[in-house]
Amino acid sequence: MYQNNYGGALRRLNAITEKLESLDFANTPGYVINGLKREELIALNSTLLHELYFASLGVAGKPTAALADVLARDFGSLDRWRSEFVAMGNALAGGSGWVLLVYMPRDRRLINQYAAEHSQAVAGGIPILALDMYEHAYHIDFGANAKAYVDAFMRNVNWKAVEGRYEDAAKVEPPRPLVQPEFGDLPGVTVEEVKAMLDAGKPVQIIDARPQHYVSRTQDIIEGAVWRDPERVQEWAGELSKSDPVVVFCMYGFDVGCKTAIALREAGFDAKFMKGGHSAWKAIGGPTKMHV
Repeated sequence: MYQNNYGGALRRLNAITEKLESLDFANTPGYVINGLKREELIALNSTLLHELYFASLGVAGKPTAALADVLARDFGSLDRWRSEFVAMGNALAGGSGWVLLVYMPRDRRLINQYAAEHSQAVAGGIPILALDMYEHAYHIDFGANAKAYVDAFMRNVNWKAVEGRYEDAAKVEPPRPLVQPEFGDLPGVTVEEVKAMLDAGKPVQIIDARPQHYVSRTQDIIEGAVWRDPERVQEWAGELSKSDPVVVFCMYGFDVGCKTAIALREAGFDAKFMKGGHSAWKAIGGPTKMHV
């Protein structure tokens, strides 16, 4: 595997790099550039992930105490992390792909990530452990018994090296928050907070302020919300109660939702915008209904 797969990926990467360096980009057709950059991504990720895979193996042992504490913190328990990681590997049996333990600087936590075809990755994530589930990684030694291969891998992880990579990754500062300075003073609430209010039966007026074209295309709306045209705030604001709080959201929680919330606050309502918008609500599994 080292010579054929890793070596082959490295040779492809060198050849692609050489080809890209020779291009006249201003006069090269787009499909040629797209094809080369796609193949560059696949070859580069294959090289990097194989290097991480080889570096992940060593003597049998257990996670270091420090790393075990981090895994327990981010997954609930060490056993819970291991159970998920192993299950993800077993789920890829007979197929292809990678199982990666990845550090997310933005959230300062570890996650298990699935990746396929050397071209999928969590943006901003830093892999610290890699399990190769392509058949070439285990077929010669284990045949079709991918489960035995996964078990053998887990018994031979070089945890000291994984801890070192985690320590390096944890030093990476998270990216700057994705905020809009012009809305910096506008109060906001998270989707989790909104869901908690609804679950507790608290009085809250939830306004879906997504533009018409979004609503007509997606056709789903948060359970308990009412859609209102953000372009006609002055017309429907009078239907709201000033005694109950108002939560406004748009598609992603930025421009439209914030501007609508500002207009309502200027009209005397206790209005806040929902951070992340409709997309964040769906991401946490919040209940929705069909918008008619």
